[in-house]
Amino acid sequence: MVSTDLKLALCSILLNLDRKAMNTFDAIRERRAVKQFDPHHQFTKQETEQLLDLAMQAPSSFNIQHWRLVNVTDKALRLKLREAAHDQAQVTDGSLLFVVTVDIKAWEKDPARYWVNAPKEAQDILVPWINPFYSGKEQLQRDEAMRSAGIMLQTMMLSAKAMGYDSCPMVGFDFDKVATLIYLPKDYAIAAMLVVGRGVKPAWPKPGFIPQSEMIVENHF
Repeated sequence: MVSTDLKLALCSILLNLDRKAMNTFDAIRERRAVKQFDPHHQFTKQETEQLLDLAMQAPSSFNIQHWRLVNVTDKALRLKLREAAHDQAQVTDGSLLFVVTVDIKAWEKDPARYWVNAPKEAQDILVPWINPFYSGKEQLQRDEAMRSAGIMLQTMMLSAKAMGYDSCPMVGFDFDKVATLIYLPKDYAIAAMLVVGRGVKPAWPKPGFIPQSEMIVENHF
């Protein structure tokens, strides 16, 4: 016989699991690119660390983790970045501003470190694959880095929404000017900017979706 206390504990676990699943679904549906933020709101250190820890959970090919986030805390630099972003207010008004860059050559920089906690048999197979997979394939190297950044960005935006905050991914800026302002290293590229904060005005309704019949192609075109 299962005790009443154990039954109650199991029910509580199941309810919490269901609540977490619903929170994920809600975050996906409610996440929007918000443009107006409370300029006075500040993230706590713990909130920032939580958001970054969640972002780190994003997957990447060969676990290379190409993303390199420039956390812009300098107000003067924020103003310059806003100018480079066609004076979009969210650049200075958001609580957090990240310039999301990628290290295109991350695949060749001590690749064993990406698998340091994996079973040795996995390390012995996967680490030697990395160099021949990417070597000499410049387009693949860049594409893979940008794919990694895109997955990380979505992870970060959904995490922010689950934490009760809004976000705005941005590509509407002068990439060359931003690269100069943040001293972008050689072999790096900018994927986007990301603003996170407390939204003060909701986004308009979602503009529309293509039909699933156009989205989904079964087996082949």
